[in-house]
Amino acid sequence: MIEESGIKEIKNVIDLLLEKMAIRDFKIELQSPDELSPASLDGLLAAEEKNKEFQKDKVNVIDLNITLKEPQTLIGRNGQTLINLQHLLRAIINKKLKKTVYFRVDINNYKKKKINYLKNLAREAAKEVSLTKKKKILFPMSAYERRIIYMELTQRQDVIAEGQGSGDNRRIVINPAE
Repeated sequence: MIEESGIKEIKNVIDLLLEKMAIRDFKIELQSPDELSPASLDGLLAAEEKNKEFQKDKVNVIDLNITLKEPQTLIGRNGQTLINLQHLLRAIINKKLKKTVYFRVDINNYKKKKINYLKNLAREAAKEVSLTKKKKILFPMSAYERRIIYMELTQRQDVIAEGQGSGDNRRIVINPAE
């Protein structure tokens, strides 16, 4: 759990960083849920398990929601700036607090909307494949986006999702189950 002084320090760092980026008129909401298990972190911490500082039983997680008038500035193309901002904030805060803290950053609910879109896409594509018995190839996606699709389809017995391609061209192919 992060103390109140740590939360204030985090807010100060975020304010300063956004100010240096010439971002004006923003609102910050920090939510510090109680310590969460790594399994509840949406797979974002998989690479961290190799880190010696990583504690498998408990980690500190901060949900950071930033609301601003021009969100695309911090979201970037396909959310890449948002991902980079999340990594940058984590590095700065961990150094300042001398403690491992994970951030889930969202800008104007971009991630939430994207997740809902991807889940709907997965359901619709699976329904189409199930009805037509023809495979469906989805557009290239990041590993994070592909994981959302896979997770949405895990309960389905009528379709099989698999990866195809590599790098930036990696995509999901949904096939009818045989």
